Amino acid sequence: MQERFADRVTVPDVVGLPFHVGRDVAHDAGVTLANPDPDGPPIGALAWPGLFYITSQHPASGTIAYRWDAVAVEIVAHGDSESNAWLKRPGAPPADSAHATTPQPEQRVDLTETEPPFE
Repeated sequence: MQERFADRVTVPDVVGLPFHVGRDVAHDAGVTLANPDPDGPPIGALAWPGLFYITSQHPASGTIAYRWDAVAVEIVAHGDSESNAWLKRPGAPPADSAHATTPQPEQRVDLTETEPPFE
């Protein structure tokens, strides 16, 4: 086995956090978040746009890893979680939080009018 020259860091607990917060917590701890499917798109692409929560992670929090190793996380769109594990975390945002907004109906403009708008 080849020795690595990166320093060691402790994997933080990101389960239950909104993805954008978990990504910052992971970065500050010295690891990166990743899609558990290595052939899939980057996890950041799966969590954008919208509000997503982290439902699981591997390796577990407290694990010692090399700096900038990947932590695979599963995410779920806000409101789709069956376990609602994020509700049990202290300081979790309420369901009616300002950043959790309802999608607005699509607005369309008809550009096929035959009359000119100005005379």
